[in-house]
Formats: sequence, structure tokens, C-alpha cells
Amino acid sequence: MSRYLIVVTAVRALRRNRLRSVLTMLGIVIGIAAVICTVALGEGSAARIHEDLLNLGDNFVWIENGSRNVAGVRTAAGSTPRLTGDDLDAVVNEVPELARCSAQVDARAQVVVPGHNWNTTYRGVSADYLRIRRWTVVAGDGFSDADVEQRARVAVIGRTVADNLFGEDDAVDQTIRIGVQLFKVIGVLNRKGSSSTGQDQDDFVLVPYTTAQRVLKGTLYLDDILCSAVSEAAIPSAREHVTDLLRDRHHIASDEPDDFNLPAPDESIRLREDAARTMGLMLGSIAAISLVVGGVGVMNIMLVSVTERTREIGLRLAIGGRARDVRRQFLTEAVLLSLVGGAIGVALGVIASRAMADAVGWPALISTKTIIIATAFSCGTGLTFGYYPARRASALDPIDALRFE
Repeated sequence: MSRYLIVVTAVRALRRNRLRSVLTMLGIVIGIAAVICTVALGEGSAARIHEDLLNLGDNFVWIENGSRNVAGVRTAAGSTPRLTGDDLDAVVNEVPELARCSAQVDARAQVVVPGHNWNTTYRGVSADYLRIRRWTVVAGDGFSDADVEQRARVAVIGRTVADNLFGEDDAVDQTIRIGVQLFKVIGVLNRKGSSSTGQDQDDFVLVPYTTAQRVLKGTLYLDDILCSAVSEAAIPSAREHVTDLLRDRHHIASDEPDDFNLPAPDESIRLREDAARTMGLMLGSIAAISLVVGGVGVMNIMLVSVTERTREIGLRLAIGGRARDVRRQFLTEAVLLSLVGGAIGVALGVIASRAMADAVGWPALISTKTIIIATAFSCGTGLTFGYYPARRASALDPIDALRFE
């Protein structure tokens, strides 16, 4: 019996029992769709978190003000303002593992233009800040070291601020008021969108840190110093040298705690990324169990089909049909059920992944590899769970089968 005839016969047998075939495929459909959806969302979540890691900066090293101890009560990080512009210069000049550094002075303020206003964060930074964070200016330009030295009243604004203050109009060369001070917009940053935690990464205004210190915030201290190491391997050594340098500059005794912190947000983000990917794989593995359940359904239905078609099988064997042809036909029916169910499951999984990704706001990464594995798994399910019914059909005795009622 040719392969073509076996396939045609199998299709006809399945079409005679459409409802049964559809219900049998349903377990495979749900299993494949669930696997694709969970893996795609897990990979998409990890990719979104990885974007946060990239947005931190190039080989990021962060120095922030420390905490203090008041009557035995430890206050929060950043509550002891000790970092100064001189500390920034010392770190830049005396820590060779660092390629560049930027001061940072933050506060919230109302930004106003004629007819519009917007509450946002202004961030006083150095000229190297954009290179450290790997951010790009899409209109105008960033400010220079000369602007920092001269405490120039210039600003580079994020896309959210530009949209809310100027709409479709060009923001470059416009004048904005931060608090009561006037600034000239010299650049607009490229849109970055929301982070994996939902924070708007375009809602801020950048100004020279010297201007932020003296004109806006009225302080001599820095909130943070953001640095970029020469390489990822140099980060531990850079952190060690920064610690020794600042302890010496701040005259901290050996038995006293630091008055500054060197947090490592990149490590926490990497942990979140690994956790998201692990969770996706775990959920995918759980979803794969439904494929096993679907396979058991295929085997049960095929066993029922063998029972119902016992006389048909006996007649075929009695007129010269070969046992292997009977076995191949029932095995083909099981594989066809699984393949069609798998194809429908892939389509539903892709659609569901994209719909859920739009709902939660992160990408769904559906790789060709995932689809191939899912399809192969569905085919394997048909072969595995269809073999026993096919073998049982081919082993029937023709005489007993013809006598079956």
C-alpha cells in the first residue's frame, strides 16, 4: 500500500468523525499555544529587563551619598550630602579604571512655557553624561564642558517633556522656565520609552550640574557621581579604588563606616533578567504537561477507533492486507491529528503572545526555534501516543476480528 494511499485513507477516516477529531486535537492545540505563549512572554520580559541594564550606561559605576546614624537610628542612603565637585575631579584624575564621570544633582520642578506647563525632574549633569548613559540627541545638541564651567542656562529635554510643552512644534531654541529661572532648550533626546518597572525614561530635563547646584537647588553638594569604567572587567578594581580614594578624602577612620555608597544596580537587574527567563522556562515546562495530556487523549481516541473498526480491520487482513499497512494507517491518523493540532496551536500561540504583550507593555519574542520545537513536539506526541493503538490494530486476528460485534 503506497504512502499516498495511506494518507488519503487516514484523512477520510478522520473526516468521518469530525467532532471526535476536533476534540482530540484540542488538547494538542492548547498545549502548543500555551508553550509558545509562555516562552515568548518570558523571553520578552527578560529582553525588556535587559534594556534596563543597557540603559544604565557603559560599564556603569555609581557613587552616591551615604546614610548617617542619628541617635542610633540609621537613615536612608543619600541622606548625608558629602560628595562635591572636588570629589568628582579627584575620581576622574586618580582612578585610572574609569573612562569618564558625570556629576548628578536631581530635584523635581514645574517647567513652564507660554500656555503649557509640566511637572518633571531636572537633572544637573556633566557634559559626559550622555556618553555614559549611551543616550542620543535627535534634535539640536548636548551641552559642553564650557557650558558646565560657565553655569550656562541651557537644557536638553526628554521626549515626554518636549511633547507636553511643545507638542508638534520644534523645541530647539525655545525658552523654558524651570522654577523661576529661564533656560534655552538646545537639544531633544531620542525616545527610550518605559522601563520594565513602568518608569517613563523620557520625562526629565538635563542642565549643567553647576547651574543646577547654584541656580536651581542652591547647594554645594552632589547627589551622585555616575562613572563609566574602561571595561567590564575593570569595574571591581574601579570600585575598590574609588572607595579608598573617597575614604581618604573624607578623613574616615578605619573603624568608621563609609559616608558614601557604591550600589550595583546592574547586578540586581541581571538577577531580574535571569529570574524572568527562568520563570518563562518554568511556565513553559508546566504548559508542556498539557501536551502529554493531549497525547493521552490521542491514544484514547485511537484505541476507541480501533475497537469501532475491528471488523473493517479484520476484513482488510482477510483479503490480503498486510499488518504493517494497518499499523501505518493508524499511526498516520494519530500523527495527522497532532500535526494539524500543532499548526493551529502555533497560530493561536503567536496571536495570544502578541495580544498579551500589548496588554502588559513588553515585547513577545517568538523565535523560529521555538516554533520548530513546538511542531516537532506535536509530531512526536502523535508518534508516541499513536504507536500502541496502531500496533494493537495490526495485531488483530482476522477471524476473531470478523466475528467481532
